[in-house]
Amino acid sequence: MAERKIGVLVMSYGTPASMDDIEAYYTHIRRGHAPTPEQLADLAGRYEAIVGGVFPLRENTDRQVQGLQETLNRLEPGVFCCYQGLKHAQPYIEEGIGAMASDGVAEAVGIVLAPHYSVMSVGGYIKRAKEKAEALGIRMTFVEEYHLHPKLIATLADRVAGGLAKFGGDVTPATVKVLFSAHSLPEKILGMGDPYVSQLLATSGAVAEAAGTDNWQFTWQSAGRTREPWLGPDILETLRELSTQGVKHVLSAPIGFVSDHLEVLYDLDIEAKAFAAELGIRLERIEMLNTDPFYMDTLAESVMSALNERG
Repeated sequence: MAERKIGVLVMSYGTPASMDDIEAYYTHIRRGHAPTPEQLADLAGRYEAIVGGVFPLRENTDRQVQGLQETLNRLEPGVFCCYQGLKHAQPYIEEGIGAMASDGVAEAVGIVLAPHYSVMSVGGYIKRAKEKAEALGIRMTFVEEYHLHPKLIATLADRVAGGLAKFGGDVTPATVKVLFSAHSLPEKILGMGDPYVSQLLATSGAVAEAAGTDNWQFTWQSAGRTREPWLGPDILETLRELSTQGVKHVLSAPIGFVSDHLEVLYDLDIEAKAFAAELGIRLERIEMLNTDPFYMDTLAESVMSALNERG
C-alpha cells in the first residue's frame, strides 16, 4: 500500500447474495430473531416478483463503490482506496474496517449511500464504524449528510424533468403531482431533534424548484412491521387521498434512495403502481441515481471536503 493511502469506507444497508441467504439476512435485521415461515415467504416472494430472485442492490452497491473509486482516482490520483461495509450482510461494516487495517490504512473517511442523516440510520452506521476504527487505531472522519449538494440536486432535478416527460404531450407537466418519498422511520425520532424529516423536505423543495414544478408533496414508504408507530402517511394512503382530489397523474420521486432495490422495484413499481391503477391514477417513477456521474461526484467531493475540514 502506498504511503499515506487514505481509506474510504462506503457503507450501505446490504442485501442477500442469493435466495438461499434471505433467512440469515432477515434474522440479522431482526437482531437474531428468525422470521416466521410466513414472514420469510413474504420477503422471498417480493424478491421473486421484482426480477426473478436476482439481487440488484448487491450489484448496484458494488458498482457504486467502484464508481466512487474511479471518480476519486480522477480527482486525486493514487490517494484513496475504497472499501465496502454493509449493515446487514457481508462484508459487514466491521469487516470493511478490518480490511483497511490489514492493508495498513491509518487514516480514513466514512460515507453512507444515503444523503439524509438520522441517528437511527446513518448515525447507526457511523457508530459501528467509529467503534471498530478506534479499536484498530484508524483515525476516521465521517460524512454525515450531503442532502443539499449542488450536484445531487441537479441530477435529481434532471430525473424529475425526465419523469414528467414520460407522461407525453397530452399531459401538462404542471398537472402531474410529484410525490417525493423516503424510507419511513419510527415516529419517536420526532422527539429526538432528529434532522431526517427537515433534510428530506429541504431536498424535495430544492429539487422541485430546480425542476420547475410547484405541484409536489412529500410522503413516506416501506415502513417496518413493528408495533411502534412509524412516520406517515404511507404512499398508498397518499395516493388514495390524491384520488379523492381528482389527481390522475403522479410521478414518484424516491429521493431517500440512491439505487434500484426492493423498496423501489417492489414497493413502488409493483405495489404502489398497481394500487394507483385501481384508483384510476397513472403512476410513473424517476430513474434512480445508481452510478450517475453527478452522484459519483457528490460522493467524492463530500469525502474530500470531510477530509479537508478535519485538516
